[in-house]
Amino acid sequence: MPRPIGWISSVSPDGVENLAPYSQWQNLTFDPPMVMFSANQYPDGRRKDTVLNAEQTGWFVWNMATYDLREAVNISAMALPPEVNEFDRAGIGKTYADLSSTPMVAESPVHFECRYLSTHRMSGNSNVGTIDIVFAQVERIHIADEVIDVDGKLDIPRIKPLARMGYYDYATITETFEMRIPEASDAEASGLEGQPG
Repeated sequence: MPRPIGWISSVSPDGVENLAPYSQWQNLTFDPPMVMFSANQYPDGRRKDTVLNAEQTGWFVWNMATYDLREAVNISAMALPPEVNEFDRAGIGKTYADLSSTPMVAESPVHFECRYLSTHRMSGNSNVGTIDIVFAQVERIHIADEVIDVDGKLDIPRIKPLARMGYYDYATITETFEMRIPEASDAEASGLEGQPG
């Protein structure tokens, strides 16, 4: 089944910019908005640059990965030395966050500026199976005007967000539909999570 992609940009304390996609990414709650991603270690036991940058600077940015940006997302997944700038390697533009010096993918229609909260490490059966789970709070959201529909909602079929599946497979969202929980108030009907049971 498809998983949202955490296309995460960060910067080291020395100013080295980084961009990498993570397929283990999710929102946690909305009040306040919090998110998480998990990053497997490298086979030699090194931790991912994104994790280290978030811990050391206190910030990272989630950039919405879209079908139109799929090749750049794929290039940014390459295991490159820490000094290599994935923005340059993928040939994409940069803009900068308001609350930190973190770069953002200029072509991405939505960005979350995320303030680092904590890391939970879980040991796997191997170095690469060991993960860092990074938790953050969303402090600012940027949305391009052209992807907001007449109802003030994100025009998801226009954006075509990219999602990760198994194997080498990806999916994109090109249509949506609405369902409301029976007999729920408008406040309760916004989603399945947190409803009285």
